[in-house]
Amino acid sequence: MTPPVLLTLVLLLPFVASLLAAVLPSNARNAEAWLAGSIAVTGFAAMMWLFPHIANGGIVRQEIAWIPALGLNLVLRLDGFSWLFGVLVTGVGFLVVLYARYYMSPKDPVPRFFAFFLAFMGSMLGLVMSGNIIQLVVFWELTSITSFLLIGYWFHLAQARDGARMALTVTGLGGLGLLVGMLIIGHIVGSYDLDVVLTSGDTIREHALYLPALLLILLGALTKSAQFPFHFWLPHAMAAPTPVSAYLHSATMVKAGVFLLVRFWPVMAGTDEWFWIVTFAGLATLIFGAYAAIFQTDMKGLLAYSTISHLGLITTLLGMSSPLATVAAIFHIANHATFKASLFMAAGIIDHETGTRDIRKLSGLFRFMPFTATLAMVASAAMAGVPLLNGFLSKEMFFAETAERDANPFVNIALPLGATLGSMFAVVYSLRFVHGVFFGPRPQGLSKVPHEPPALMRRPIEILVLLCLIVGIIPGITVGPYLAAAVVAVTGPDTPYYSLSVWHGFNYALAMSITALVGGVLLYWALHGYLAKGIEGPPILRRLKGQRIFERIMLIVTSKWARRLESRLGTRGLQPQLFLLFLFAVGTAATVMIGRLGRIELSLAGFDPAFALLWSVGIVCAVAAAHQAKFHRLVALVLLGGTGIVSCITFVWFSAPDLAITQLLVEIVTTVLILLGLRWLPKRVEDLRDQVLVRRARFRRYRDVALASAAGLGMGIASYAVMTRGIPEGISEFFLENAYALGGGTNVVNVMLVDFRAFDTLGEITVLGIVALTVFAVLRRFRPASESIPKPEQQRIQNAFDTRAPERHPGDTVNEYLLIPAVIMQWMFPVIIVLAMYLFLRGHDQPGGGFAAGIVMSIGFILQYMAGGTRWVEDRLRILPLRWIGSGLLLALVVGVASQLLGYPFMTTAFQYAELPYIGRVPLASALLFDLGVFSLVVGATVLILIALAHQSVRSPKAGRRQAPIKEPEVSPDAPVELR
Repeated sequence: MTPPVLLTLVLLLPFVASLLAAVLPSNARNAEAWLAGSIAVTGFAAMMWLFPHIANGGIVRQEIAWIPALGLNLVLRLDGFSWLFGVLVTGVGFLVVLYARYYMSPKDPVPRFFAFFLAFMGSMLGLVMSGNIIQLVVFWELTSITSFLLIGYWFHLAQARDGARMALTVTGLGGLGLLVGMLIIGHIVGSYDLDVVLTSGDTIREHALYLPALLLILLGALTKSAQFPFHFWLPHAMAAPTPVSAYLHSATMVKAGVFLLVRFWPVMAGTDEWFWIVTFAGLATLIFGAYAAIFQTDMKGLLAYSTISHLGLITTLLGMSSPLATVAAIFHIANHATFKASLFMAAGIIDHETGTRDIRKLSGLFRFMPFTATLAMVASAAMAGVPLLNGFLSKEMFFAETAERDANPFVNIALPLGATLGSMFAVVYSLRFVHGVFFGPRPQGLSKVPHEPPALMRRPIEILVLLCLIVGIIPGITVGPYLAAAVVAVTGPDTPYYSLSVWHGFNYALAMSITALVGGVLLYWALHGYLAKGIEGPPILRRLKGQRIFERIMLIVTSKWARRLESRLGTRGLQPQLFLLFLFAVGTAATVMIGRLGRIELSLAGFDPAFALLWSVGIVCAVAAAHQAKFHRLVALVLLGGTGIVSCITFVWFSAPDLAITQLLVEIVTTVLILLGLRWLPKRVEDLRDQVLVRRARFRRYRDVALASAAGLGMGIASYAVMTRGIPEGISEFFLENAYALGGGTNVVNVMLVDFRAFDTLGEITVLGIVALTVFAVLRRFRPASESIPKPEQQRIQNAFDTRAPERHPGDTVNEYLLIPAVIMQWMFPVIIVLAMYLFLRGHDQPGGGFAAGIVMSIGFILQYMAGGTRWVEDRLRILPLRWIGSGLLLALVVGVASQLLGYPFMTTAFQYAELPYIGRVPLASALLFDLGVFSLVVGATVLILIALAHQSVRSPKAGRRQAPIKEPEVSPDAPVELR
């Protein structure tokens, strides 16, 4: 298997496994763990196999054509830095899966956990391997969504729901900023390809839009990595299960922000704006996070604030803009992943075996859990920067970089002092974690007797702690080549020399390390009495809670601004909503066109006077329909149908039979569906006694007429100008010449829809399916008002609602005036099916196609409902419209993806001739399958709307206040029989 294909496989496997895990039975905990673990191991093995290809600055790249004209292709790109993250995501992911197998309770919905977990893993892999910056943003948002699902996994807990909502809101806001920033970068560079962007550093830094792009990209990075002032969401994400916390804090979610900073370091760093914003945001986060961690009473809360602090350390290094600082940042990313994952797992074991995470209730656990305690102490020492552990090495490099002299005296003081102070606080909270949990008197009042966990549950911690030790003792052998590959991918082949030796002699960095270690021990001794009181929250800043500020902002935005905006622009009526929509559309169009009016030429050359009569009929019908809508809705609908018929005749006149057929069929279906809905609209009642209301209504009518006239006149002028202008040469000729050669069909219109512009068609049918689902959702709970229905009709509806009533009633309206037409309509059903098949099969070469065939098939169902009634049809036909919609959309998508798997752009059509017995040579095209998807979705969407309207007749009208409530039937769009 070639390296590019392997990249695609590594990305796809977690998402496929996520779907598979979701359908596994809830009691198959071992199967789900095996599935997730095997996917993680496969990804890790693939990354290790790919290392030789990227070891010396190489890049493995897989590009799949998507929309090449816009520079939007699916690009997978693996270099040394993204390889490092891929190893962390898959390697730590496997250890977390093994740990979660024993941590998660059999009573939990484990399939859902592993489904979300695998989707999160796939999203993170997609982010780090993206070779297109817009694609990177897509996976960036996927990590936000999947982490939201994982944080809110125990959704029955309010704190889980609140933490998930806060994380999604903050990181989602940053994601929007990141998207705009990436669009600006693409505009500056002229490409969205990451390789092109990474070679355009000077162009980006010298551009006038550099600062807006920088601020927007930093908004995304700082919110994702919980940097000040966006740090407050991360501690509340601790409501997630501990395996999620271990994964999220070590190798994924919060590391995505610093990944982005490192990824764009070559093109964004090196300016004063970058230095001041990134460096001091990181330094403030380093100090504040470490300070807040000291005073946390929840183990996971302490570790969460320590994560914030260590991410601030990495951000500070990246802000310095020097290559050696970037080396230290990359090294600390890997080191932090090892000791932080092990610490979270240890905290989860303690919680699992004692029933609490509260440090105030825990003490003396070393005598009960000596192995776990030893592992946690080593990991805590690595977090504190103790020598001979990996955390010490990267912190030494951090100290060395902050000790470098700068021209600004403030920087010379602030950086070394801030680094030493933050590291001193790290020693304090590490000591508190170790001393407060594992030493002291026996714990009292625990719900469980503490004991060691199963050996396999502890094994991931042992592996990670072993890595902390061997990297700290022999870094050059264990991590040197891998770190070098990651560094070269970021800083380039001219990276200055750096040493991974444990001993560098007596220097400023060693002095700062000793000061931090000794000072931290002394500070913990001084604070021990205060900490023993168990007071929650840090002094001075105890009342400054990020959650409270966030909730206050959300309250202001949603309760004040949103309500004020809703009171000004919102309305329950459809007419005012349409007025605002048209006003905005007309205003926008007028703003664009007002400067181009002089260039619009309205030529009468080639105008056929015979059109005047035809269009006059259409204009009269349209105006009369608008007028009659106030007095008689049925007449207005009929007149509106006349306008549609005029449009259909116009298409025929212009030799566009495909458009004419589609227009006619759509006109039939929409007219019938609207007619079915008209009966449930309330009567229009005007109070002519109130003269103020009369004047307001008159003003509103004149206003609406003026707006409608402006919109219609503008659309008419624009349409006529477009239709009479000279057509650029080559467009029509291209489609006429290549419809058969490239698409395998002689019907140019259909070939355009299913081949040349199939991506547009896919989007259109998707929208159609969404509209159908929306209509069904709106009408599912709709109940007609009883006063709008005559009493005899109410009785018939009640009889139809009563499941004990016979199928037909002597006074049923169907028997009165639809008896013979009903029989004819029922007989027509197989004929209509044959007609739909005929239109579908001929569509690639003659007028027809999937859309027209789908509408014809829908008309057949409509006739059955009209002939037999809702219950009669659903007792005999198994329609299942949701399956029609889902299978159609899936089939259309699969056809498009299949072309990519064969190495062609998305939605590329393949056609070939087949020799069939007794028939001969028959042209076959893959576009036929895509058209089948269109057919299926159109049928499903239309019938779903029909069902939503038809079921109003089998429901009780809205009961008055004194009427006893009637039990309503449950409505399902896929119910094969009557819906009860």
